[in-house]
Amino acid sequence: MTSHMDQSKLVHYCGSVQGVGFRFTARGLAQRFAVTGYVRNLPDGRVEVLACGDKKEVQAYLEALRNSMRDYIADESGTWIASPETLTTFDIRF
Repeated sequence: MTSHMDQSKLVHYCGSVQGVGFRFTARGLAQRFAVTGYVRNLPDGRVEVLACGDKKEVQAYLEALRNSMRDYIADESGTWIASPETLTTFDIRF
């Protein structure tokens, strides 16, 4: 269910973020928040997360993910975007 309050944030994480359970942690944490989206590894070694939902909920989810994986994240960049598609779950994409 989407509303005018729904926001999407696309975030790229750099560092030692692949091979450390980042995607599984991201999906597990998403179940605790009212967010949809996906997480996937990128060929250049980064991890990409798209989180969609109420802006405060998206921010809380991304903060929880950052806190949980902070030992592996060297840098992150994110931008608020128009949701590119209708998402109903939070998935790991391969």
